Amino acid sequence: MSAARLEGKRALVTGASSGIGRATALRFIREGATVLATGRRRDALEFLAEEASAEAPLATVDGDLTNEDFRTSLVQTAREEMGGLDVLVNAAGIIASGDWRSTSLDDYDRMMDINLRSVLALSQLALPSLIESKGTIVNVSSVTGTRAFPGVLAYCVSKAGLDQLTRCLALELAADGVRVNAVNPGVVRTNLHRNGGMDEQAYAAFLEHSRLTHPLGRVGEADEVAALIAFLASDEAGWITGTSVAIDGGRHQTCAR
Repeated sequence: MSAARLEGKRALVTGASSGIGRATALRFIREGATVLATGRRRDALEFLAEEASAEAPLATVDGDLTNEDFRTSLVQTAREEMGGLDVLVNAAGIIASGDWRSTSLDDYDRMMDINLRSVLALSQLALPSLIESKGTIVNVSSVTGTRAFPGVLAYCVSKAGLDQLTRCLALELAADGVRVNAVNPGVVRTNLHRNGGMDEQAYAAFLEHSRLTHPLGRVGEADEVAALIAFLASDEAGWITGTSVAIDGGRHQTCAR
C-alpha cells in the first residue's frame, strides 16, 4: 500500500458507521486523505473518529441520507471544512429479504430510496465541487447488481440500477474530467445482513454456506473492498471510468447452487 497515494484528496464517505464505509474511511485516512465520514449512528461514528485519530483527524456528521436537508448540509459541510471535494464514496445501503410475494411497494420504495435515489441526489449536490477538482465517485454496489438472486428482489433491482447510474454518470461526466466507478462485492463480513433482519444463528449459517458459493472458498472482508475503492479513487486509476468491478471471490462467474 502506498501510504501517500491519496495525499491531498478530500473525501466524503457515506455509510461510515459500519462495514465497507467504515473500512473505507479508515483506509483513506491511512493513505493520506482528508475525510468527512457520515452515517446514521452517532456512537459508531465517534468510535470511528477515535480509531482514526492515531493516524489523523477524521470529521464525522450523523444523519439520514434520504433527507434532502441533510444531504444539502452534508455537502456544504464538506466544502466548508475541507475547502472542496475530490472523492465521493457512496457506501451507504441496506438489504432486506423479500421475493415477489412478500415485497411490498413500501419495502421496494425504501430500498430504492436509500440504495439508489439518495446516491443520485447526493452526487448531484457534490458534482459542482467534483467537476472543479476533476474528482471521482465510487459507488458501492453488489454482485446482485450483475446477477439475480432469489429472496432479495428489491435489493437486486436497486443495485442493478446503481450499476447503470454509474455508467450513465461516467459517460456524461467524462468531458468534465470526473470519473465514476462502482465496486461489486460478494458476501462480505459486515453488519449488513444482521441489520437486514438475520439473527446470529442464521447469519453464522449464511457465512458458512457462502464458503461454498464463492469459488475462492471464503467470504470477503471489508478491508479488501476498501483497498479497491482506494485504488479507484486514486490517480493510479486515472484512465478507468464507467466500470463495475467485481470483488466477490469469483461468485459472479458461478451458476445458482
